[in-house]
Amino acid sequence: MKHTSLFSIGRHVSLTSAACATMLTIGPALAGDTTATEPLSAKDSALADWWNGKYMTGNWFGVRDTLADNGLKFKGKWRGAFYGVVDSQGGSRGFFDEELQFSTELNFGKLLKVDELKGVKGFATVRWRDPRGNSQPNDFVKASSLFNPSHYQSGTQWRLLTFGMEIGSANLLPVKDMIVLRAGWIRPQKEFIDQPLSKLFTNNAIESSKGVGGNIPFSSSFSTWGGTLKVKPVDWYYAKAGLFMAFPKATSTANHGLAFQGFEQDPSQNGLMVMAETGVTPKLGSAELPGKYAFGGYYFGVDKNSFNGTSNSGQYGFYWQADQMLFREASPEEPAPMGKGSSDGKSVAGDKSFKAPVDMKKPALSDQGLSMFSLFTVAPSNNNLYPFYFQTGLVYKGLIPYRDDDLLIGAIAYGSYSFSNIENLQQDGVANQPNYTMVLEGGYRFKINGWAFVQPFVQYIIKPNGTGAVQNATILGVLAGVNF
Repeated sequence: MKHTSLFSIGRHVSLTSAACATMLTIGPALAGDTTATEPLSAKDSALADWWNGKYMTGNWFGVRDTLADNGLKFKGKWRGAFYGVVDSQGGSRGFFDEELQFSTELNFGKLLKVDELKGVKGFATVRWRDPRGNSQPNDFVKASSLFNPSHYQSGTQWRLLTFGMEIGSANLLPVKDMIVLRAGWIRPQKEFIDQPLSKLFTNNAIESSKGVGGNIPFSSSFSTWGGTLKVKPVDWYYAKAGLFMAFPKATSTANHGLAFQGFEQDPSQNGLMVMAETGVTPKLGSAELPGKYAFGGYYFGVDKNSFNGTSNSGQYGFYWQADQMLFREASPEEPAPMGKGSSDGKSVAGDKSFKAPVDMKKPALSDQGLSMFSLFTVAPSNNNLYPFYFQTGLVYKGLIPYRDDDLLIGAIAYGSYSFSNIENLQQDGVANQPNYTMVLEGGYRFKINGWAFVQPFVQYIIKPNGTGAVQNATILGVLAGVNF
């Protein structure tokens, strides 16, 4: 049985690798060789525009751009991940998990042709996630839900994620987006602890929950009534606060993101969630290295007993975020445009050449280089399973020559379990209590074209459920993505 499983894992990885190699090979051909002596035909040019464009479905024969010019945008994406569990408590086996997501945005300023309303937008997002048992690698890994190898496992099946309105100042005030108000059926996890580089990973702790989700329903599946206000008095500083409805079992698959009454079985258990964050976004040095340094906190107002049984009115915690680009590759130099010389093609008195170069424009900064991200979260140990959590990672864009959009990624996450919980388990006679879990993840994202990528990855999970009773797990996998 084990040999068969390993063969299945190898077969899936081999097929995926072969497909990726084929697409990486034909990509440059479709994009067009810049050294070719013959001009591209209209058909070849259209194919290259599609291949290098943002979306697999293209421009819809011009309809997409027309709709966008009038304020209506549509986006879709598919993500699929094969998890080859090589070694774990449950043995070895392959699992495939996936999701589809569709979103739309309506800009009322563009729709009504009123510039003053360009900061007024409507938005909505829906999602589908694979509900099959064969999509759940944690059935073999046996990790705590926070460290699930797949972050696609919460809120499976079809789910309404968001709908609402955004009212922003756009360019009406001295600073762009100086004031932005969002309200409706929204997700706190998408409003706070915004850490884009962490979204490149597949483990649930790093990509989604970030420690906070181990204590309260802080995941992409938690949708609720609420609103946020963000103020940015200067380009490099912001403050943001949000007020939301809190309720038990918020991320349950059964509610499909339609729990408009909160906890329908007993609405009296509904409460309030408050979240706030402030930060700076500097650009350091002559290379203008972008960074983000933020501090925030939250209160989730649903009753949660302490581990010793005493009553608590809610849960709270704090977090610190530090993201920084560490190194930027040199910007490509643009050739100087040539000035006009004498009309007869001959040099004239005072001219050193027929065409004299004019001043070069400042070249655009390269987006290639090394960046880091890190996050600390803390919470009281009396009724929070993870009073301390930490993650950090590095991402290098364009490390390999001629692969300028590829990403080399690596991260580590650590979660410490509550000592109050340990003491309570000891008093109950439980001999083996959880103390910590750690995960290491690395990968390489190959950008196939403008709208598709493939990413081989590896995860190694130490103490998956926090105790030594569950063996460490090794996972080799492949993540693929397409934007529609």
